Amino acid sequence: MASAQDGKLIGTAGLVQLEGSGGGGIVPWATLVGYDSQDQISVNVVATQVDVDDYRLNVLGLSASFYDRVEISVAQHRFDLKGAGVDIKQNIYAVKYRIYGDVVYSNWPQISVGAQHKVLADESIASALGAHKTSSGTDFYIAATKVHLGAIAGYNAVWNLTARATQANEMGLLGYGGINNNDYEVMLEASAGILFSRHFAVGIEYRQKPDNLGLGEDDWKDLFVTYIPSKNLAITLAWADLGTIAGASGQDGLYLSLNGQLW
Repeated sequence: MASAQDGKLIGTAGLVQLEGSGGGGIVPWATLVGYDSQDQISVNVVATQVDVDDYRLNVLGLSASFYDRVEISVAQHRFDLKGAGVDIKQNIYAVKYRIYGDVVYSNWPQISVGAQHKVLADESIASALGAHKTSSGTDFYIAATKVHLGAIAGYNAVWNLTARATQANEMGLLGYGGINNNDYEVMLEASAGILFSRHFAVGIEYRQKPDNLGLGEDDWKDLFVTYIPSKNLAITLAWADLGTIAGASGQDGLYLSLNGQLW
């Protein structure tokens, strides 16, 4: 079997987002993690930290893409309330299926559907805040992604649109549903970026979020810079604006992610 190093163009496989799925930083894309083509398999690892005023999120993940068609992943969240000695753990098991297209070569965007099943190990805070469910929940999404070669002053450009059906409060870290709503809602997410070379990209992202608990949960935004020295490694640094989390406003700070392809 050919190595996944011989697959897609460097920089077109995307990254690994906070829930372990292939995508940007905070948004899952239609891309499958890794550079595998139709006769290849790739395996990736990711380590991410988001450090804002009152909280710190650490993410470790492992993902695999099979024959440029199916992606599976597992990720663990450790959400630290600074100074409070509280550490919330959550495991995420995800799958994604490419149903159409290629981000570079098809006329229309690549389209994928996915699901992220989240299991909350520490339920006490979610329960105290009034979450309707505190054990587990599942998000479902459909994403469209397209790379346009030489589109902006000769540089490659990428965009993504995702629609997510969710009940999750703060990605599920604070449970599911609450006083304002217990039903699934469709949230919109988007990313856009420019690849200034094969190894360097900048972009922005936006993620709409529900406010089920009535605590003023805000939409998320980030501005990112990614360096891709090889297909084995991508380093992303971002400024993340997460707004209000569990009633604490002004939660913004640094996002750092290391994404490595093992094979």
